[in-house]
Amino acid sequence: MTEQSTAKKTSSKRDKVVLAYSGGLDTSVSIKWIQDNYNLDVIAVGINIGQPPSKDDIVARALRNGALKAEFIDAKKEFVEEYIWPSLKANAMYQNVYPLSTAIARPLIVKVLVDIAHREGAKYIAHGCTAKGNDQVRFDVGIVSLDPKLGIIGPMREWVMTREQEIDYAKKNGIEITVKKESPYSTDENLWGRSCECGILEDAWQEPPEDAWGWTTNPKDAPDDAEYLEIMFEKGIPVGYNGNRMSGVRLIEGLNGIAARHGVGRIDHVEDRLVGIKSRETYECPAATVLVTAHRAMEALTLQKDVLEYKKGVEQKFSELAYDGLWFGVLHDSIDAFVEKTQEYVTGTVRVKLFKGSVTVVGRKSEYSLYDEGLATYAKGDEFDHKSALGFIYCWGLPNKTAAKAHKKN
Repeated sequence: MTEQSTAKKTSSKRDKVVLAYSGGLDTSVSIKWIQDNYNLDVIAVGINIGQPPSKDDIVARALRNGALKAEFIDAKKEFVEEYIWPSLKANAMYQNVYPLSTAIARPLIVKVLVDIAHREGAKYIAHGCTAKGNDQVRFDVGIVSLDPKLGIIGPMREWVMTREQEIDYAKKNGIEITVKKESPYSTDENLWGRSCECGILEDAWQEPPEDAWGWTTNPKDAPDDAEYLEIMFEKGIPVGYNGNRMSGVRLIEGLNGIAARHGVGRIDHVEDRLVGIKSRETYECPAATVLVTAHRAMEALTLQKDVLEYKKGVEQKFSELAYDGLWFGVLHDSIDAFVEKTQEYVTGTVRVKLFKGSVTVVGRKSEYSLYDEGLATYAKGDEFDHKSALGFIYCWGLPNKTAAKAHKKN
C-alpha cells in the first residue's frame, strides 16, 4: 500500500474523525456537515482500489472544503494479495452468481481507515453509506471488529437529504463540488468488478439497457473469432497468462480488458441483501469470471473428490461471510486457513476460450494432476484392474441390499 499524496493544514485541538472520502457530492458536503454537527476536525482519506481516476486532485479539493488533512492511498496491491486472491482460492461467488467485487473491497477500506485513525489519534470514523444498503453493515461491523472503541458517524443515515438539498447545502456553504450529469444508475467500480443498480434495473422484468453496462462489449458485437488464454496458477494463485508472469494487479487489469472485449463477465442478478430485501443489480466482472472458471478447473484436476465436495460448502460460507460484512471474524479466519491448505497442489495451467460472452475451459495440465490417462482410457494401455470391480460393487451395494432384504421380509 502506497500513499500517493498528502497535505496538511494547521492543526487544532478538536477531536478528529477519519472520513472515507471519494470526492463525490455526498462526501464533499460531509466535511462541513460533520464539522457543524459534531465539532470535529475531518481527515479525508481516498483509497485507490482500481476505480476510475478522478479528473481533478481530490486531496486539494478536500482541503479547500475544510478538511484538516487529506490523503489518497494506492491500495491496489494489498487489495489483490490480501482480499482478491483469498476469495479466488475460495471460488467466492455470492449465491453462486456474484464474485463479491464490491463486498471484498469494504474490509480493506475499513482496515485502512482504522489504521489511519490510530496513526492520527482520531476517535471517530465516518462513511457515506445509506441506511438501506449492505455497505453500512460492512463498514460498521468491520470497524468495531478491529477497534470497538472507535465511534462511527454515518451522515447519509442521519441527515436524509435529497441530491438537490445536498447541492443547495453546498452552494450555501461555499463547498466546492463536481456535480456530473445525473445518471439514473448507482455504480461502484474496482479491480474485481463493476456494480450497477437503480433506474430501470429496479424493474426485475426489464432487460438491462445497454447504457447500464460500462465495461463490457455487447456479446453480439464481440469479435467473431475466439481468443484463447493459458492461465498459470501456483498454489491457487494466478501468476500470469500466455507464458508471461506478471503482478496480480497487472494480470487482473489485462484480463479485464481482454475478457471485456469478448463480452465476458456480464451478470444480471436478483440477490438477497443482508438487510432483508431483494435487490436487482447488474455486475461486470470480466477478469473474475475468467479466473474463477479457470481456478475451478485447476482444482478439479488436482484435488481429490472428497476435498472438492467438502470445499463447496466452505466456499458458500466464505461468500456469505464476506457479503455480510464478517470478514474480520474467527469463522472467516478459520475457513481461510482451511482453503489455504487445499491450495497446496493447485498448480498448473488452464486454457480457456473466450467467445461472444462465454468463457469455456478447453484444456488443463499440472505436475500434480490426479488425472491418470492409464486409468481413464478405454484403449490400449488400460491400467485399471477390471477384476476388482465386482468385489467393489458388492461391498458398495451391500448396505442397500441388506436393507432391501429386511424391508421385504417385514
